[in-house]
Amino acid sequence: MATVLESLAVPRSSSLPSPAAFSPVAPASSLAPIACRRRSAGFPQASGLRIRPVSIARSLRSPSQRPRRAPGVVCEAQDTAVEVAPVTDATWQSNVMESEFPVLVEFWAPWCGPCRMIHPVIDELAKQYAGKLKCYKVNTDESPSIATRYGIRSIPTVMIFKSGEKKDAVIGAVPKSTLTTSIEKFL
Repeated sequence: MATVLESLAVPRSSSLPSPAAFSPVAPASSLAPIACRRRSAGFPQASGLRIRPVSIARSLRSPSQRPRRAPGVVCEAQDTAVEVAPVTDATWQSNVMESEFPVLVEFWAPWCGPCRMIHPVIDELAKQYAGKLKCYKVNTDESPSIATRYGIRSIPTVMIFKSGEKKDAVIGAVPKSTLTTSIEKFL
């Protein structure tokens, strides 16, 4: 297989014909010089907008010998839920059930796209209602017993508790105004 791939001829971009050469009326002889200018090459490795050939010695190194590069794209969504404290099975009773304030709890999971969309909204609500409302998040992958206890079947689900009782639930990535309306009923 390697010999087949190494023997492929890859045209250089400078040797490509003009767009007129691809028109249906172009004579077949106008394409003949391209075949003469092709040369055998390995597959290129992309590096930004520049293309450089892969050296065989470099590509045959073991993964531990290859130099490590910093990732080119960093997912910032993983850091969106830093404002709201997490709750686990161990802290559920003291933080949520025994709270003197109403409590907003977001049930979420790291792989859930809509959950990541609603994190900034929950962060804003935590800041907006500081001193009046406690906000927590429950990772349903890490604390499935809490999610099962409250019948969580879809995430994100936002629940509001007051005096240890579930008062309201909002399912899905909803606008801030929807959550605000739900919160205001219990303050």
